[in-house]
This record gives sequence, structure tokens and C-alpha cells, in this order.
Amino acid sequence: MWIDTHCHLDAPEFGPDHALAEWARSSATALGVGLCVIPAVMRANFDTVRLLAHRLGDAYALGIHPMCVPQAVEADLQVLDHALTEHRTDPRLVALGEIGLDFFVPALCEPAMRERQTWFYREQLKLARKHRLPVILHVRRSADALLKHLRDLPTGSGIAHAFNGSDQQAQAFLDLGFKLGFGGTVTFEAAQKIRRLAASLPLSALVLETDAPDIPPQWLYTTAAERSVGQVQGVNSPAELPRIGQVLADLRGLSTDVLAAATSTNACAALPRLAKLIASAAPAA
Repeated sequence: MWIDTHCHLDAPEFGPDHALAEWARSSATALGVGLCVIPAVMRANFDTVRLLAHRLGDAYALGIHPMCVPQAVEADLQVLDHALTEHRTDPRLVALGEIGLDFFVPALCEPAMRERQTWFYREQLKLARKHRLPVILHVRRSADALLKHLRDLPTGSGIAHAFNGSDQQAQAFLDLGFKLGFGGTVTFEAAQKIRRLAASLPLSALVLETDAPDIPPQWLYTTAAERSVGQVQGVNSPAELPRIGQVLADLRGLSTDVLAAATSTNACAALPRLAKLIASAAPAA
């Protein structure tokens, strides 16, 4: 079984009523994707991802994304705290996320916004500790800062989503109990750094993700020049995960069965409630 540890099936690309999400999810199931984790990004979609996870038989996380911090207010953290309390017994609630820091978008790099992002990040780490939940981290040119605050406020486990850091940063996340998320980027031959990391890190470090509808694999990607003449970029979905997994398995010289089993085990280690969710869904012997 494959586990997609990060996909935004509530995104507009999947339709206003999420009908395309149902189609994408059923296609993924047919290809062996047994479970997806749907992270929230803002207060407005807390209920959306929860209801969608129940509708699709998947898992979800609640949190405020750093790219949504400019629109967020302090009261959103109180709503998050309340939602985590209200749904604490929901087996499909597996993490606090997607949270983190984004130091790539220029507007988010202004001093005041960096400080605001950091405040929201730390407050959400405190909530993760309060509710004993792992975290799903957005890491974009921010690994060292994320690690600094994680050392101050450790959560015990989690996932560094779309990891693109150094060997030293990778080891630092692993030392804190985290797994590292890899997805469509490993399918690009030009992404040599990520492919080297994906091939050389311990197998126990890796989880798979699509970040659907974003980070399309090579076979769905179109260049700006191609888009300018009307070529449409394909929408990434959990159904692409097994093919992404095949690329990673080839990079590591493994069979896809071995990789699927290992990354699913790793996902359950990072997000422990996944194991109970999988066990409860398994047919009786």
C-alpha cells in the first residue's frame, strides 16, 4: 500500500463540490494508494478538510499555513485550539498542519512578516504539544529557522514536507524524530540535489507525497513557453504517487513493493494515528 502523506484534495482544481477529488481518489485507490493525508491551510478550510477526509476515507490535519499568515488573525489560533479539542477523538485527525515558515516568497521575507510567521509557527508548535500531535511542516528556504524553534518546542515526530535542504539539515530533522517528504520533484533529472538526497538518505527517513494539485511530476509539467501557446499543465493527484514511487525506487535500486512498504511504515512512525486508522480499515482475517 502507498500512503500520500500530503495532498490538498480540497483545492479549487478539484472542483467546487470536490467531485474531481472523488474521481482522483478512486483512481489512486485502484493503483494501490490506501490512504491520503489532507492538510488544512487556514481557518476557513478546517471543516472542509475534516469532512472531505471522512467522505473519502482518508486522514486530515489542521493548521495555518505560513503563506496564509498575512490574512490570519490571532483569534484563528483559538479556533484551531477549539477544533483540535472538539475532534480529539476523531481517528482521522492525525497531525497539526500544514504549518511552518516560507522565506521564498518576497512579501513574506519582509522583517515584520518574518516575525509574524515565526510567532504563528511557535504558537502552533505549542498547540501541537498541548494536543500531543505531530506536525506537518512547510519548509521553503527556512529549514534552519524551523529547526531552531523545533528544538525549543519539540513535538516528538512529524514530516518535513517537500524537503529540499542539505544533508546536515536532513539529519537534524531526523534527530528530532521527523521524516522527510519527497514527491514529484524527484522525477526531474535536472533536480540533481533532491534526487541525490532521495537516493542516499536512510530508507527509514523517507515518506512519499504528491502535494496535489501542486508540484506536478515531470510527465505532467509544462514549461512557461508551452503554456504560452496553449498547452495545459496536468493537475497532480494522488493517482500519480505510485509512478513517483517507481522513480524513487529505481533511484535507490529497490522494488516498488519494498519502497511502498517502507514509506508506509515511515508515515505511520511520523503520524502514529495513521497506524490505528489503517488497522481499523483492514478486513478481518
